[in-house]
Amino acid sequence: MKFNNLPIGIFDSGLGGLTVFKEIRKILPFEDLIYFGDTARVPYGNKSKETIIKYSSEILGFLTDKKIKIAIVACNTSSSLALDYLRKISPVPIFGVIEPGAQKAVEVSMNNISGRKIIAIIGTSATVKSGAYSKTIKEKAMLLYGVKKAEIVSISNIDFNGFNENLKIIEKSCPLFVPLVEEGFLNEEITKNVIKYYLASLIKEKPACLVLGCTHYPILKDFIEKEIGDNTEIIDSGVETARSVKNYLEKSEMLKSGTELGSETYFVSDDSERFKELGGKFLGRPIDNVYIVNFS
Repeated sequence: MKFNNLPIGIFDSGLGGLTVFKEIRKILPFEDLIYFGDTARVPYGNKSKETIIKYSSEILGFLTDKKIKIAIVACNTSSSLALDYLRKISPVPIFGVIEPGAQKAVEVSMNNISGRKIIAIIGTSATVKSGAYSKTIKEKAMLLYGVKKAEIVSISNIDFNGFNENLKIIEKSCPLFVPLVEEGFLNEEITKNVIKYYLASLIKEKPACLVLGCTHYPILKDFIEKEIGDNTEIIDSGVETARSVKNYLEKSEMLKSGTELGSETYFVSDDSERFKELGGKFLGRPIDNVYIVNFS
């Protein structure tokens, strides 16, 4: 088998990564995809960095044993806290969801005709606490302004406000979003009220864009969009990640050959029937080939 015909591995703490999976499938219809959802240990957002690295490493090892050609960490929390470590140990190229979303946020804010260079980010408590989005956005902004990558040694030592006083980054943790999505409360009044509660402070800032800093959040996108208003662009990191992956595979000549629709295989760490039920709602179609894997 040719290396480029090997599958793409995608993993998340639970169901949320299916939003990335869906965008990958849409833009790369012929690729074989393997998905792992850590449904026994979801959510990751309230766990320590050490625990998240441990869980993420276990899943990466499982996927690489399946002979994948690249791995996608379709979880913002894992991308925030474990990606650097995973890149050190991974035998295949590995992608996170933060860099693509951050890049898009910088482009949108810099091109905002109203002059509002305010970027809002919503995510899990762990993602927000890590500051990964703020750091990456600052790096991308500096590169856009011509600062060489080698010169960006330590963001903490750079007076970013002095560098570009008009760019403001606001991060907001929304810890209830993941359990609401995982429990299937997608059209309930309680979900709409929680969204309204979390976004209230952000709306006052009138951001140019709002980054959905968790792969579960696109499931709530319609409600979020309605609450935040038409003047704020919603950035789905899953969409941007899919574009980045496709670009990489094309440039590296790693696209799968042939014109047959790619296969799909799913693994979970608990309750495959529930994954099929809710996962089907995520993808808008039935899910088959779901297998349970237990980590000892």
